[in-house]
Amino acid sequence: MKKLLLILLFSPLLFAQEGMFSKDPIINKENWNKQRVHWGYYLGFNSLDFKFDYLSVTEDIEVETTTGFNVGLIGNLRLTEYLDFRFEPGLYITQRNLTYPNIVDVGDRLREVKSTYIFFPLLLKYSALRTGNVRPYLVGGVSRALNLGSNSKSPDDNFNDRFRMKNWTNFYEVGFGIDIYLEYFVFSPSIRGVFSMKDELIRDNDPNSPWTGNIQEMKTRGFFINFSFH
Repeated sequence: MKKLLLILLFSPLLFAQEGMFSKDPIINKENWNKQRVHWGYYLGFNSLDFKFDYLSVTEDIEVETTTGFNVGLIGNLRLTEYLDFRFEPGLYITQRNLTYPNIVDVGDRLREVKSTYIFFPLLLKYSALRTGNVRPYLVGGVSRALNLGSNSKSPDDNFNDRFRMKNWTNFYEVGFGIDIYLEYFVFSPSIRGVFSMKDELIRDNDPNSPWTGNIQEMKTRGFFINFSFH
């Protein structure tokens, strides 16, 4: 993920040899931003974590994050010269591994939480003044996500090796990116933080469960790295 982040932050340098940042660059897709509506798609990566709040003081549950995959579509509505409204539905696949240090049995300490989210974000994109073929922007908004791997309807719980989460979650998102205007398309690398706004955990049937009994709230947090093409 560190390598991907470096690529994202320094990707404009890849185009410097083509005169992208020369004194008088060739302006690509000069009228592209004047479109009322345009479409695109994105591919990317995610790293999601859990934030736990506890009912009583205890040793923290350890969360091991993995690198997941994102893919989705983009619908962009131009509101003003600098402001756009965006709808970016997408599929996000990820996994988080939880280790419970207070559980004695080694076989019961680990829970693999595999999630497949369908995100429905509504975002506002605020763009800076275009300079040559580069235009940085900020983006933020809210999203609703369906977790297809939540196990929310399962009667089994952690006593049967079944970790359960609520199937619908609300998030807020904030991030930044760069529009890079190439000859045939616009390439937009971006990074975005995502934060759940409500508890996602479904408790075990036993209120004294060692896996869920002491958890007050469990919320997803993390970041997305997306590479968009318009």
